[in-house]
Amino acid sequence: MRRFTILLLFLCLAATTTFGGGYQIGLHNMRNIGMGLIGTSLSYDASALFYNPGGAAFINEKWSFSGGVSFLMIRTTFQAKDVNYQTHLKHQLNTPLYFYAAFKPTKNLSVGLAINTPYGNSLAWEDNWKGRFLIQNISFKAFTFQPTVSYKFKDIIGIGIGLIYAYGEVDLNKAIPIEGSTGEGSLNIKGTASNFGFNAGIMVHPVKGLSLGLDYRSKIKMKVKSGDATFKVPTSLSTSFPYTKVDVMLPMPANLDFGASYEFGKFMVGINLCYVFWSTYDSLIFTFKDDSEINPAITRSAAPTLYENRLIPRVGVQYQVNKLITVRVGGYYDPSPVPSDYLSPQTPSVDQVGLTCGFSIYPTKGLSIDAAFLYIMGAERSGTYLPDNFSGTYRNAVYSPGIGLTYNF
Repeated sequence: MRRFTILLLFLCLAATTTFGGGYQIGLHNMRNIGMGLIGTSLSYDASALFYNPGGAAFINEKWSFSGGVSFLMIRTTFQAKDVNYQTHLKHQLNTPLYFYAAFKPTKNLSVGLAINTPYGNSLAWEDNWKGRFLIQNISFKAFTFQPTVSYKFKDIIGIGIGLIYAYGEVDLNKAIPIEGSTGEGSLNIKGTASNFGFNAGIMVHPVKGLSLGLDYRSKIKMKVKSGDATFKVPTSLSTSFPYTKVDVMLPMPANLDFGASYEFGKFMVGINLCYVFWSTYDSLIFTFKDDSEINPAITRSAAPTLYENRLIPRVGVQYQVNKLITVRVGGYYDPSPVPSDYLSPQTPSVDQVGLTCGFSIYPTKGLSIDAAFLYIMGAERSGTYLPDNFSGTYRNAVYSPGIGLTYNF
């Protein structure tokens, strides 16, 4: 039983597995996506509320709104070690979205709200696949709500801070290696989690055309408290699985981002250095429990994960073709934070290179239709999940078109 409960914690966190080297989603504005996901030094619209609250005060217009959705498609293949066995993730469509609204009551002050899906995805392997005792399918949806205030001094320095409220839902399924008259046993977990964090940033315009930004988004400890645990096992073994509730801590790592951009003529070039504090996910502690008030049974375990901090470099270019069209290209490198000894189908994380492009069309003053496309090439990676001696090679690719609208007035 202890073995099953240890796996549960990995499974809950695996719900956040996405296209990144870890489990973050970077699809927060179509303009930024088109430029390699940069944004810490940019303040074109209300998306600055997320990328760098210090930049929101530099938005030129009194009101700014931006919203959009991406269509995330992941293709992952698993090849078992020393065995002629290969399988794939089922094709699923995920739709991370964003919405921003910013208002400037005075020239130097800006207030606003950012709504994002920085974590969240679904993952489903083919039915009855070789690793079904580790994971069969899982879904995680997380939303953050960030009210923000920003202020600038003499059009040179802007500072801002936002309070983050995060809410998530998780639903996972796995097989249990126990045979009964109805087949293999199974486990389902459903639960919700929420907590608070903050986002703080500073932006500096030292000379005309040059913008520098520094942003820090805090770690958020998402705790699934008294989630529902449903075991399906033969009746003769039901007393060995009394657990109906589970508590799990799901850490969302802190991020420290530096950005620099320069505008000259019709061009803008920018870079971002994004440092992700993955080491906060060094181990997971959880509690399985029986909700009976007469005879509670509790199993508490901890499992090492040993994620490592990573630096993600990004670069982007924007070119204004004319008053109606602006085009963008970019790219980045996202190294996996997962050690090879803990590489598993719950988090099939590999080193990845992302290539992006996008454009905006301005049909009328203040309004833009924004589109972007992200393609990620994942390096082939072999590894073993030591707790279960599950070895293999993973390959993946990601395709993500998206569409959005921005309106400044």
